[in-house]
Amino acid sequence: MKETVEKALQSLKKGWFAMVYDADKRENETDLVTPSIWITQDKVRRLRRDAGGLICVTVPPDVWKKLDIPYLHDLIRDNADEHPLLYRMKADDIPYDEKSTFSLTINHRETFTGITDNDRAKTITRFAKLAHEVEHLNRDRARDMFGREFRTPGHVFLLNATEGLLDNRAGHTELTTALLEMGGYFPSMTICEMLGDDGNSLSEREAVRYGKKHNIPMVEGKDIIKEWETQNG
Repeated sequence: MKETVEKALQSLKKGWFAMVYDADKRENETDLVTPSIWITQDKVRRLRRDAGGLICVTVPPDVWKKLDIPYLHDLIRDNADEHPLLYRMKADDIPYDEKSTFSLTINHRETFTGITDNDRAKTITRFAKLAHEVEHLNRDRARDMFGREFRTPGHVFLLNATEGLLDNRAGHTELTTALLEMGGYFPSMTICEMLGDDGNSLSEREAVRYGKKHNIPMVEGKDIIKEWETQNG
């Protein structure tokens, strides 16, 4: 296994963080990431303070399919007749990809506003626990459990990982989900874009500097893809 991929997995296995850079010709962004199953309020705080982007949770394909968690762009498309503004706002001009993986936003029903570090940590950990369990449940039971535990809209953004993962898409959603899957861990990652003080995405050089300071390894998307192809070729 390529060294940078192995170092990232070792860090994640310890319940720590890794950084994933997608590609120069894609978003050109680095995400600070950590496994959803081991999220804590302190980790949410680090994502919020040190990364600064949008805190999101990836959903493995088998989970979103069983729970019937829709893509947001499908909801918009299906309701455009009733709300014509949605048709005018459809995201068919994303400069770096064909479509977004954004799905529902959720809060756990035991949270208050849903936005605090404590509330978001609870929502994420409970989602990861339920998502890990649904493979053993039938669809109706799984969806009933999901509906009883979570409400929408909320403050945790779900990202539906594309079926086939890196065989079909190489965004941060798929890169980070595939990374956990290759490591043998439950493949839901909590991710957040790293932003700089200049108002732009944090440069790859600055991300590497941050990683060295905090003992957080960086892995590039191309290396994750190579390892994926090696394991699934």
